[in-house]
Formats: sequence, C-alpha cells, structure tokens
Amino acid sequence: MSPPSRQRPLLALLIRLAAAATLSLMMALVKLASESGLALPEILFWRQLPTIPLILLFFWATGGLGKLRTTRMPQHGMRAMIGLAAMLLNFGSVTLLPLAEATTFNFTSAIWAVILSSLILHERIGIWRWSAVALGFAGVLVIAQPGDGHIPLAGAAVALGAAFMIAVISIYIRDLAQTEDPLTIVFYFSLLSVPLLLLALPFFWHAKNAEQWALLITLGVAGLLGQYLLTTALRYGTVASVIVMDYSALIWATLFGWWLFERLPPAATWFGAPLVIGAGLLIAWREHRLARPREQSTATL
Repeated sequence: MSPPSRQRPLLALLIRLAAAATLSLMMALVKLASESGLALPEILFWRQLPTIPLILLFFWATGGLGKLRTTRMPQHGMRAMIGLAAMLLNFGSVTLLPLAEATTFNFTSAIWAVILSSLILHERIGIWRWSAVALGFAGVLVIAQPGDGHIPLAGAAVALGAAFMIAVISIYIRDLAQTEDPLTIVFYFSLLSVPLLLLALPFFWHAKNAEQWALLITLGVAGLLGQYLLTTALRYGTVASVIVMDYSALIWATLFGWWLFERLPPAATWFGAPLVIGAGLLIAWREHRLARPREQSTATL
C-alpha cells in the first residue's frame, strides 16, 4: 500500500471547493442538454463514456494500469447498478426542478446515510444525529411546501430518491475503497454501466447539432473532473474537514440558475436550505467527534 499523503487542510478545502463548482456546472449542463431535446439515457451515456478512455490514458501515462486488476468484480457490478439508478434520479431531478432546489434536496444524502447506518449497519445513533435527521426533513418540508404547488412533488420525490441512492452507494464505496483505488472504482462504474446504456441508446438516439455535442462532451469531462477532485481532496484532508465545501454547491447552483435560466430561488428555499445544510453539518460534526476516541484507541494499540 502507498504511504498516506501529508495532510494539507487548506489545499483540501480549495480542491473540494473546485469539485463542488465543477459538479454544479455539470448539473447545469445536464439541464441545458435536457431542455435542448436530449433524453436522459442519452445524456447518461455520454456522461459515462469519456470516463473510460480518459482514466485508461491517465493510468497508462502514470504507469498505473496495474491498479485496474481487481478480485471484486461482483461488488463493482452492484455498485454500477446502484450508481446508474442514482445518476438517473440525480439527473432527472434537475430536469424536473430548478437547480438550487434540486441541489438542496441532494444535500439530504447525509441524512439518509444516518438512517441507513441504523437500519443496515446497526450502528447506534444518538440524540444529536436523530435531531439532525428531524431538522433536515423539516427543511425539506419548508422548501417543498406540500400542497402549495411551488415545487412539483414528483420532482421533489425524484431528488430525495437520488439522495437516498447516493447514501446507499456511499456504503458500497466505503467498502470498495478498502482495497481499490478511487479511480479504479470510477473506471469500473463507467465500464459496467456504459453497455447497459448502450442497449437503451437506439430508443432515444437522434441527430445532434454542434451545440448539443458540445454540451454532451463538456458535461462528460466535467463529471469526471469533479469526481477526481472529490477523491483528491480526501488525500489532503479528512471527510469531516472538507465536507463543508460541498454546501457551496448551492451558491454555484443559484448562480448558474440565474445566469443560464434567469431564475432565482424563492423565499421558501432560502428558509429551508439552511435547515438542510445545518443538519448535514451537525451530522459531520458529530461523526467527527465520535471518530476521535476510536482514532485515539487505535493509536495506543
């Protein structure tokens, strides 16, 4: 195993901030591509396809092709199935909702992770994290305002479903990351999902103009770059220290929504978003506090 990278907290924060901006750009491009007439399966296909040659080229240039050897193909296959469903829901959410609202609902993945930790991993959840769960879902209700018609309930359900699937994926990735390089995980996700998307492509394919091709190529590169920046940030800082930068995505989503779609979030979003973000930060703070005794105990062994 390679030696751990030296911790550089400020660099980690800057890289994570760049990741949030890049992935926000990707989601804005997904919305533009959808509004230009492209179907979601086709957008997903072109989001995934560039990842395969780009990662192969990177590993070839750095002498890391050996990292693609794996004995855990079944786990990669399961991660690909769940990841494809999550990406479909995630991309679908920005076609049904404004960017800022879709991004805010996406933040509930930390809340779903707490629930899954209790139900699947049988982890003991204390009052702090259960309070964060309640706070986060209160924020969701403030934003969605069921019955008011401000937010399409179908769009809210898709966005919450995407966040739930992302939380499920995090469990699989946490397990795979014990033995696999982060880029290896991303590579097999694309390698295994592209054939499935290729089967659906004939039903959605149509001729594209230059603008649509530019959108598809750019969002594919932005998606890969964003994923790479996310994992690179964790080489220089802990999850608890960098996760706060993820919430800057709401700023980028608001700016892209205003610039590209001439839409600013209504008051309900500004009142509800701090509750959802506060819940995520509370969960991150509590998990950081719980991890400290475990780290100290490990250090004494």
